[in-house]
Amino acid sequence: MKAIKILFAAAAAMLLSIPSFGQEDAQKAAEEAAKAISSAPEVKVEAPKPVYWTRTLTTNLNFIQTGYTNWAKGGYNNVVLKAYLDGNANYEKDKLIWKNRLQIDYGFLYSEDKPIIQKNTDRLLFESTAGYKATSTMSYTAKFTFQNQFTNGFTYPTPVNPAGDEPTRKEWKDARLLKSGFFSPAIVTLGLGIDWVPNKWLTVNFAPLTGGFAIVKRESLRPTYGMKVKKNLSDAEKEAFEKASAQTYDNYVLKGEAIGMYYYPGRFEFGAQLTADANMQINDNFTAATHLLLFSDYLRKPLNLRVNWDTRLFWRVAKYFSLNFTTNLIYDDTVLIVQEKDAEQYPDGRRRIQFMENFAFGFTYTFASKKN
Repeated sequence: MKAIKILFAAAAAMLLSIPSFGQEDAQKAAEEAAKAISSAPEVKVEAPKPVYWTRTLTTNLNFIQTGYTNWAKGGYNNVVLKAYLDGNANYEKDKLIWKNRLQIDYGFLYSEDKPIIQKNTDRLLFESTAGYKATSTMSYTAKFTFQNQFTNGFTYPTPVNPAGDEPTRKEWKDARLLKSGFFSPAIVTLGLGIDWVPNKWLTVNFAPLTGGFAIVKRESLRPTYGMKVKKNLSDAEKEAFEKASAQTYDNYVLKGEAIGMYYYPGRFEFGAQLTADANMQINDNFTAATHLLLFSDYLRKPLNLRVNWDTRLFWRVAKYFSLNFTTNLIYDDTVLIVQEKDAEQYPDGRRRIQFMENFAFGFTYTFASKKN
């Protein structure tokens, strides 16, 4: 209480002393205060730095394991592992744009009935588009596209064991038939055209001037993927090629090994390309994305379109887990596919629609968009 009384007494003394200041002293104090304020350094507020790049990365990992013990209905123990990566890096400054996207799918399975690891999905797609904005929704563009896969792909006909036992791992490996490989095939294109972006979820690119190459590195696969016979064959090579082509083989792989060396490793293509990308955020937990690529070759049957159509549905059921449904549809009239049921009628194979679908539960993580 004594300390409080002392504080009150000091405050009262200060208040009583205010009238004792003269008018000149008050004016002098005001001038000094104004001078101090005017001489204080000016605080500058820096404008935020412009943002030109945006980056996103989505990863998905799916694992499926199935086991059977005394299961009356039958079945084989199996394990499936699949991974998906979707990376985007986009640049925009004034009227200049540069969009880059990399998609990678890879997966394999192991089943007890075939004691070898089998590839069940393998896809690499890279797209890069540089453009100059003409209007708010249209741009003049140059679009680069690269399609490939990482490892060899096979079909697995059932081998016959001489003793009548279950085929061994080596017999399964020896019986498999090569269907694809790294740069077998690969498609590289560069197209000049326009981008149309009517809203946030749809982008359409039309390139009426598109040139590129279809590449098949493996000789045995060149006949299967529509490569052309070399024009500069010697008389001896022509005779050997004609003889090998007329010979009957057990399967198309052996035929490809016999005549593949006489085919070019690449085929030049020039035509028109149309790509459409739709990415829809239905709600916080459900997204859908589809990518359609159509190509017409002016130099070879322009009405026969090459089609690549991929669709992905993501349903987030927890913070880091989701249900994923994907489909891949391919039609290419230069690709011949042999099936056992009609191998006699079409020994060299025939054109078919290729389709793959997959439904899986897995781990999904999207790295936050980075802007700088």
